[in-house]
Amino acid sequence: MNNGIRRQSGFTLVELVLFIVILSVGVAGILLVMNTVVASSADPMVRKQALALADSILEEILQKEYADPHGTSDETTRATFDDVDDYNGKTNSTFTDLPPALASYLITIVVDAPAPLNGVTAKRVRVTVSHGRESITLTGYRGNY
Repeated sequence: MNNGIRRQSGFTLVELVLFIVILSVGVAGILLVMNTVVASSADPMVRKQALALADSILEEILQKEYADPHGTSDETTRATFDDVDDYNGKTNSTFTDLPPALASYLITIVVDAPAPLNGVTAKRVRVTVSHGRESITLTGYRGNY
């Protein structure tokens, strides 16, 4: 009953080429996703360091006096700052004691003029720490009480 027709098994050239194209598109998609994940994997660390730095600076500022206790504004270094207004407009050059790993962060401090806040005169202090695309701004108020 063998009529001489042999059935061949395997893949045709067209099927093989189609398989390679589909596989390469899938691998390219996976590599694109992995590239995006790896590129932004350091962002949480940068954000956390910026937040810790901003929090530390804001806490330092808010512990100072509301107004200059000596009535003079000749404080020029961070060691001699005695009120919140001394920090207004200060940047990285003021914070020379930062660890080298934090030297690439940009620090900006703004102290607003006194304004009433719920019946208490207060100064708003904004500390912004930036690194690349990440930017953290913390706001605090120093009251005159």
